[in-house]
Amino acid sequence: MIRLAQAPNLAIATLWADMLSGVGFATTVQRAFAGSIAGEIPPDQALPELWLVDPSQAGEARALLHALQHPPERRWACPGCDEVIEGPFDHCWQCGAAAPGG
Repeated sequence: MIRLAQAPNLAIATLWADMLSGVGFATTVQRAFAGSIAGEIPPDQALPELWLVDPSQAGEARALLHALQHPPERRWACPGCDEVIEGPFDHCWQCGAAAPGG
């Protein structure tokens, strides 16, 4: 096993692990409940960690994790209602229309 990353909280760690596992990277979350002893150990040692079972997949898994951590930012006008949408969204929040070209 090899450590991929520390997560800021258990929810994010679980989300990342589920997304990586869903595409074939067997992943576990370690230190899931160590946050309860933060203060007795240094806070950075109490953060949940994401571990990859197969170290030979580390490069691909890190690349995917980086993509999950840094979604593309876009700005587009909705073709259905002309609402300006900013961020990594593929659908209009107001009318539900799909982004152009997406």
